[in-house]
Amino acid sequence: MKNLIPNPYNVFGERRLTYPPAHFEYATIPGIRYNLGEALSKWVEINLKSRYYLGKELVINHNKELQHAMKIGFEDSKEMSYFMLACPHLKYN
Repeated sequence: MKNLIPNPYNVFGERRLTYPPAHFEYATIPGIRYNLGEALSKWVEINLKSRYYLGKELVINHNKELQHAMKIGFEDSKEMSYFMLACPHLKYN
């Protein structure tokens, strides 16, 4: 954690959700690499504060083939913007 103030979502274990709520803002990251989910989750836990969802899904790529992807969503749209701009794990896809 970057600050010493405890996050209530972390204290009660409600930060990372196991289901994708409809009111979250989502992005899809194609091409799952080894350990990408853990790396993204760790980055979000350290750098952001609100609740989020991270899970795998199937998408259709530009060649009309099924492809595995990561789906990530945030309750706060500002955190989605910051994640897309600042997360170093997205630059190496």
